[in-house]
Amino acid sequence: MYWDQAQGAVRCEWGEAGVRHLGPQADAVVIVDVLSFSTCVDVALGRGAGVLPFRWRDGRAAAFAAARGARLASPTRRFTGGPSLSPASLLALEAGERLVLPSPNGGTLCALAEELRPGHVYAACLRNAAAVAAHLRGHHGWGHGGRVLVVPAGERWPDGTLRPALEDWLGAGAVIAALGAPGSPEAHAAAEAFRDAQGRLPEVVGGCSSGRELRQRGFGADVALAAQVNASLCVPRLQTGEFRPVH
Repeated sequence: MYWDQAQGAVRCEWGEAGVRHLGPQADAVVIVDVLSFSTCVDVALGRGAGVLPFRWRDGRAAAFAAARGARLASPTRRFTGGPSLSPASLLALEAGERLVLPSPNGGTLCALAEELRPGHVYAACLRNAAAVAAHLRGHHGWGHGGRVLVVPAGERWPDGTLRPALEDWLGAGAVIAALGAPGSPEAHAAAEAFRDAQGRLPEVVGGCSSGRELRQRGFGADVALAAQVNASLCVPRLQTGEFRPVH
């Protein structure tokens, strides 16, 4: 089909529809949700924890965590202590913990991608873009026809439709730029957007719609963590429903 971006080894498409329509042709799928699902995954794994993404925030999340002997993170940011969908709250995690992270956006994308490409789903953000790209270059090499789909997650409008999010476009572009492989025009555009903003990412991420919302709600520390480019060497891979670092 004309929308399959087959002219490039690296493809870039938004959200659930992007995974559903382009995922079956990809050898690896990279989910990018900078504020904050993917950043949470990177921070948690960097602390030695495992992350089980979950798409629902209701009582099913607690039952899911209990059945797996895992700790349940709060699905919303909060100031009362304990892990939540705030990356800063995960800095206190201990090695060996398993954390259920309820995220309707990130959890849904991960579940769908794992159905299509089991064992080849990754979480990337600005913090670990180069590390994820280096792993993909080594395991999905372009000389062997490897195809990578990078998915900026986006946010939601009040009516539930996709709202493209600048921070996710830049995070996807960071991965694509680091891959250095032939990409579709969409992938090339994302990489160029990242290169243009690279020298001022804290200001750009903090000033975009999602960043402004979090800062005004008192979560500027989350925005600062998310804007740290290549601060992490972690490569989170989803296997049988749990993110663990690639070694």
